[in-house]
Amino acid sequence: MENRFFAEIKKNFGFGCMRLPMKGGAVDMEQMAEMADAFLDGGFNYFDTAHGYTGGASETTLRETLVKRYPRERYVLTDKLSTHFFNKESDIRPLFAAQLDACGVEYFDFYLMHAQDGAIFEKFKRCRAYETALELKQEGKIRHFGISFHDKAPVLERILTEYPQAEVVQIQLNYLDYEDATVESRKVYEVCERFHKPVLVMEPVKGGSLARLPEEAQTVFDALQKDGAAKKSAASYALRFATSLPNVCAVLSGMSDMAQMRDNIGAMRDFAPLTAAERAAVEQAREIFRGMGMIPCTACHYCVLDNDCPKKIPIPELFACYNAKTQFHDWNQDYYYRNILTRDAGKASNCIRCGKCEKICPQHLSIRELLKDVAREFERKA
Repeated sequence: MENRFFAEIKKNFGFGCMRLPMKGGAVDMEQMAEMADAFLDGGFNYFDTAHGYTGGASETTLRETLVKRYPRERYVLTDKLSTHFFNKESDIRPLFAAQLDACGVEYFDFYLMHAQDGAIFEKFKRCRAYETALELKQEGKIRHFGISFHDKAPVLERILTEYPQAEVVQIQLNYLDYEDATVESRKVYEVCERFHKPVLVMEPVKGGSLARLPEEAQTVFDALQKDGAAKKSAASYALRFATSLPNVCAVLSGMSDMAQMRDNIGAMRDFAPLTAAERAAVEQAREIFRGMGMIPCTACHYCVLDNDCPKKIPIPELFACYNAKTQFHDWNQDYYYRNILTRDAGKASNCIRCGKCEKICPQHLSIRELLKDVAREFERKA
């Protein structure tokens, strides 16, 4: 399947390099190289990174495992301008040069204004970030200019009206969020269609939540399997849901081991849109999730990037712990909460309600209130 939006992107599947294979607290470089090989051998070539991903190691990992090992024409590389790393216009070009150096390349195929919402967009305007990026494109250091987006549809309309030069928009889209009133995936996607901007999809498996389904939802997909046919994974249905939308140019998956890589390649190498029966199963699974009341955190870690939380609370991990116990009845989470997650870090009850986490959360979660729920669940007196 050729990419009908950008000829240089092979097929319609990308390697999102925010969650990488880890070993002993560092990136497992050997496994990452194997994953890059498998991805390229599968006929794909789109890699996505950013300056702060994997604690700042994503760019340099790609330099060692991809850039140094393959000719430049074998891969398409996307990087981003993130709000955490600049405060004025004069910061941007040195940061961009540092990103090129970290990745070991002379240009980026795509460069995105990262995690745009209403407030971040205002900062980017004050700092002439869009103008600077467009200048870099004119200089040949960027091939394609775009944005990644985390806000409501009217904000995206405003950005695309003010900066029609954007060639692509990266949005969060998965079957669980598609009709969600907070994320507004469908409405945001429809804005992209109206403005004739192809879509890059992030979080198609919602941080892994749609790969590890509750039993009731898994049963829905299991019922689709025909006798003798190879079993399809839960993640494969999520990937194919996003890729089936007509204005999607590529779907990114953050794969953290070879097993995930093999599964995703199997689903996407010979991509086929969802059938009517599969679409109905997706709708049914969505309704099951809606009735569960899970905290819809994708573990992007923006809330704790650069140790922004003054009490050093591992917010995404505590939310995952809460979901595992309350929704999947995993009682081992009590031990995990007390003896692993909060042993050297803040507990949910340590929150001082400063709100820094909520200002940066792409999911617009009421983190301060949710931490109260976590504290009630795990910190009750015996």
